[in-house]
Amino acid sequence: MSSYENFASVYDMFMDNVDYEKWGGWLKRALAQYGVDDGTVCELGCGTGTMTELLAAAGYDMIGIDNSEDMLAEAVNKRYESGHNILYLQQDMREIELYGTVRAFVSVCDSINYILEEEDLRSAFDRVARYLDEGGVFAFDLNTDAKYRAIGEQTIAENRDTGSFIWENFYDEEERINEYDLTLFLPEDRVAAMKAAEAEELYEGPYYRTEEVHLERAWETPLIQRLLAEAGFTLKTMTDSYTDEPANEKSERICYIAVKENANDR
Repeated sequence: MSSYENFASVYDMFMDNVDYEKWGGWLKRALAQYGVDDGTVCELGCGTGTMTELLAAAGYDMIGIDNSEDMLAEAVNKRYESGHNILYLQQDMREIELYGTVRAFVSVCDSINYILEEEDLRSAFDRVARYLDEGGVFAFDLNTDAKYRAIGEQTIAENRDTGSFIWENFYDEEERINEYDLTLFLPEDRVAAMKAAEAEELYEGPYYRTEEVHLERAWETPLIQRLLAEAGFTLKTMTDSYTDEPANEKSERICYIAVKENANDR
């Protein structure tokens, strides 16, 4: 099963520990610092649209791209509620296609970690460069090897009135691949509102059980720097998560800000 099918309907509930307001404030300051204080911004791996909505509320014309139809369905519901004019596209970030260029691309919540092969990461960076204005900004975060090592092999479980999950985590330090097997227990009425017929689930009393497998790769910073440069970017900063502190060997999330070079400067 591909990622974020049944999980899409409860993603926001289980991600309520993420300080989107703080992250959004950091992104807005970062974009403005490099001259992007308005215009069109595209979010890669937009998921249920939480950050897309925050940036739309800040005055940006937003495009949200995600590979999951189910996550985008949740994002569209938020758009109806907010009234923001956001364009959502179901696309693979390795194969982005837009009608024109944008002033910035952003990506949060380790979406780019889901790319597992170097050539695919190269393709994603090349596509971003293709559809980014000269002088435009590419801001994204990545979970690090330090984070996956810290999580290691463990099982995390959480029970709530509106759903429960079991998260079994495994990290292959040699391959730098983190796998988490997610088992969801969702109330029948919630599943009925989802596209349950398209998923594999087991009915157990008042709950459905469904499983998803997620894989992420811990990318090495020198490789990220090289691929950005090859795609025509100048890397401006690497910070420790969404702070102003420089990234270091203990950083569990690194935020990168790169600017597309002007053709005359290459």
